[in-house]
Amino acid sequence: MASQPIPMDPKYIIDLVIKRRWIVMIPFALAMVAGIYLSITLPKIFEASTLILIQPQRVPQNYVQSIVESDPSERISTLSQQVLSRTNLENIITEFKLFTDPDSSSMYMEDKVNNLRKRISVNVSSDRRRGTDSFSLTFQGKSPQTVMKVTNALASYFIDENLRVREAQAVGTSDFLDAELQSMKHRLEEVEAQLKRYRESYMGELPEQLDSNLRILDRLQEHLGESQQNLSEAKIRLVTLQNEAATSRDQSTTVIIGQDSQQETNDVDQMRAQLESLLSRYTARHPDVVRLKARIAEMEKQAQADAQSEPGDVPTIDSERRQPVSLSPEYRTQYAEITQEMRRLQADVEDTKRQISTYQKRVENTPKREQELLSLRRDYQNIQTTYDSLLARKLEAEIAVNMERKQKGEQFRILDPAKMPQKPVKPDMQKLFIMVVGAGLAIGGGIIFLLEYMDSSFKRPEDIEEDLELPVLCTVPQIISRKSRILRRFEYASCTAFGFMSFILFAGFAALTQKGVEPTLELVRKLVNG
Repeated sequence: MASQPIPMDPKYIIDLVIKRRWIVMIPFALAMVAGIYLSITLPKIFEASTLILIQPQRVPQNYVQSIVESDPSERISTLSQQVLSRTNLENIITEFKLFTDPDSSSMYMEDKVNNLRKRISVNVSSDRRRGTDSFSLTFQGKSPQTVMKVTNALASYFIDENLRVREAQAVGTSDFLDAELQSMKHRLEEVEAQLKRYRESYMGELPEQLDSNLRILDRLQEHLGESQQNLSEAKIRLVTLQNEAATSRDQSTTVIIGQDSQQETNDVDQMRAQLESLLSRYTARHPDVVRLKARIAEMEKQAQADAQSEPGDVPTIDSERRQPVSLSPEYRTQYAEITQEMRRLQADVEDTKRQISTYQKRVENTPKREQELLSLRRDYQNIQTTYDSLLARKLEAEIAVNMERKQKGEQFRILDPAKMPQKPVKPDMQKLFIMVVGAGLAIGGGIIFLLEYMDSSFKRPEDIEEDLELPVLCTVPQIISRKSRILRRFEYASCTAFGFMSFILFAGFAALTQKGVEPTLELVRKLVNG
């Protein structure tokens, strides 16, 4: 006969469970025993955590601007790399005597460091509403006390390393600005010296001296005109004096002036030059111009007359010098004064012309010097601006360094220090409890289902009617003998005792799950000792 499907009637299922109660209780009890064993023997991993607040600087940024600026996540990531470095983790392993159990004695230091680094985690959190940042530091290990100590030590390392890094960064920035400031100061001094040398080299051609040069040039030109006029007048007086001397010689005195025809020609040329100078300033009707023109015409006539005379009639220079000269003291004095004045005026004219040439060259070179000086001043101004900016930043950096050294800048502050964990985080006891209880019940239920599925007998009258399609007229109840009743009572008592034991195991397993191993064992010891 084919196997009968299991009816889904709740009453039937309850009766079936009661009937096969041992199949349910034994797997459940064994599962509880296994769960308790696993709860006690599985390696326990405890976790301790501390919360660290990133506290802003105490001095308002309007007064002191910090030079250590970075995103909190980036800064914490950098600090994590430094705190979790091999050297620091080796110190932690040595200080707290980690990995001293027999299972870890054969591990290399590199493996210990990597294992320790994997058990440390840093998580950054930000509260945008309050404008605060914080991060949590978590460490996992087998010993609750060691886990707490290591977590607090790591938090202290973070705080100390943050202070050290911030101070080092501030000092480094200050030193860099100081070096740049010294370099810029040296460049500024070089440009100042270059500007000074340039002004000294081209003194007189500088743009600010242009007006002075023009005024001096005007005065020199006026002075040149006056000197040339005075020189012309002196020459006229000399010629007049010579004519008077010649007239006196024709009447009664032989006078040898010692001037040859070449000297007279030079005098005429000088007088013509003087005439041109006078015409450049005065009109042709000016008395000096008229007088000079008359004198030039007179000397030209005299030169023509001398050229037309017989050669024998012209006395030679040597013969004239050999003739006795009779000059009056007054004439000699006037002649000496006039010639001396002419030499002085001629020297003054030449000197004035040289000065005019010098000042004209200065005026002509002034635009060129102005451009060159402008370029030097522009370089000087740029370097000066950079120097002032660096100086201001250097002062700000020094204030920031003092702020960091006095620990008035941004700091890490522990909000929640690590405490000794009371129960492990691994394995997850709640999940283990659910899995063990479910496994015990599932095993019992599965066995019952399998047995019922393999049993082909009829369990109820409905099964007969359904399978044979015949009505059941009556049912005969089970006849229980005295011996069977005794055995059944004993079986009920055993089942009750075993059920109570299963409940005790279940309660113990639940206590281990909720309280942990040590508190549960302590509770058991108290109950046993009364």
